[in-house]
Amino acid sequence: MKKLFSLVMMMLPMMGSVCMAQNIQLHYDFGRHIYSDDEAGRQTATATFEHFRADKLGSWFYFIDLDIDNKGMAGAYTEISREFNFYKPCDSGAFAAHVEYNGGLSRGAGSFQQASLLGAAWNGHSADFSKTYSIQAMYKQFFGDNTGRSGYASFQITGVWGLTFASGKCTFSGFADLWSEKAWWGGRHLVFLSEPQIWYNVTPHFSVGSEVEVSSNFIYSGQSGKNDKFYVNPTLAVKYNF
Repeated sequence: MKKLFSLVMMMLPMMGSVCMAQNIQLHYDFGRHIYSDDEAGRQTATATFEHFRADKLGSWFYFIDLDIDNKGMAGAYTEISREFNFYKPCDSGAFAAHVEYNGGLSRGAGSFQQASLLGAAWNGHSADFSKTYSIQAMYKQFFGDNTGRSGYASFQITGVWGLTFASGKCTFSGFADLWSEKAWWGGRHLVFLSEPQIWYNVTPHFSVGSEVEVSSNFIYSGQSGKNDKFYVNPTLAVKYNF
């Protein structure tokens, strides 16, 4: 999963402008080699499309992850969010209302349990926008589905960051999520997921880099992974910015 791919773009509504940005990423995943027993069924690669659009009221953001293995398309996951700003132009830190939908499909596990989120975000940046961040606290509602899973209330805390350095040639960005979930293997657990990314920006449009997925209890039924340990799954990636 990916989050707000450019927090600099997220801050531009402060200036009352309308802007749009999007990119495509392709990640080769090494997880199935590192955890050959636990994650033997993990995807070979993930293709990600991200889109951001700002307006005078706030911003829209969505991404689509397409997981690919040696049999073809293994799954698809999406998150769509809308923020409504409550700040003045060029504020370095301010609140926004955050609304979000999460859902997707997996070849091995059927559908991901869909969820909606509602809460507040605190967004900020440095004077030159080289450092950006967002902290979100949200109520999370999981919905029932045709597999027999019932809906239930939960929560999610999210942090997102972005750092551009080396005269704009390097970008360090990512997110960290913590939420409560009724797991398929039984019981209710805290789930942690973080995906820091490092990019070398070869041109304004083309970047090469890596993402590292760090997770605990983030196990779906297509995996045989253990829920009592952390997994660290690195990728080798390229990105094209439109």
